[in-house]
Amino acid sequence: MDFDKVMDGLSKELAYSLKTMSKAKTLDEKEIHSRIVKNLCESLEIFWNMANEMMSFDSDENSSRDDIPF
Repeated sequence: MDFDKVMDGLSKELAYSLKTMSKAKTLDEKEIHSRIVKNLCESLEIFWNMANEMMSFDSDENSSRDDIPF
């Protein structure tokens, strides 16, 4: 799984959904699009948190190697 592609796809879909929501005329259409935007934001949050955890894990590995005196 390529996280960059997934996050880019979610970001593009979010931008499209926001643009579509701004053009919605009825309250029902706006509610539908707001739920879509909410779900996409939650999905992006999951990937951002996972990427953050992976980055902190990588930096912990490198710092422990630097602490070895020999």
